[in-house]
Amino acid sequence: MKMVVGLGNPGPRYETTRHNAGFMALDLLADDLAVELGRRQRDALVGTGRVGEERVLLVKPLTFMNLSGQAVGPLARWYGIRPADILVLMDDLDLEPGRLRVRAKGSSGGHRGLGSVLAALGTDMVPRIRIGIGRPPAGQDPADYVLEPFTEDEWSLVSPVLLKAARAARLWLEGLDLEEVMNRFNC
Repeated sequence: MKMVVGLGNPGPRYETTRHNAGFMALDLLADDLAVELGRRQRDALVGTGRVGEERVLLVKPLTFMNLSGQAVGPLARWYGIRPADILVLMDDLDLEPGRLRVRAKGSSGGHRGLGSVLAALGTDMVPRIRIGIGRPPAGQDPADYVLEPFTEDEWSLVSPVLLKAARAARLWLEGLDLEEVMNRFNC
């Protein structure tokens, strides 16, 4: 079984914010796989399905971003999913809007949601897809910036990347090696 986790903040207030890029990409993947994210389990909305012979679990933590590991860790243990079989979809301040990076492992890079997941799983060997949201303008607090909706100009850049992130996640679920996913989608 494999798990794909979208990072974000629950509730309508945050739905279209930059910090919810992971949730947005996961929603696109769920639509593509015809998986409903309607069941609450272990502080998350979850949906299960199949991609070929592979059982998949799609997860949206309801713990708010910085505590995402409180949902992901227990779910991984409950289903017996190894960290290498968990793919995290997330926003990234260090990538410009329109950019996407797939990574097999590494530190949180200061992303508190990813940091929480890595701490809960006890390893940094967790694949992730980073979706660029860009840095805030000079003088703006990054914490405020990530909780604002994308501008129209940003949305025109980010929207296609969300689709790419969902497609990359699907190919990974279909068994494409993560190295090949990186080669195809890193931009």
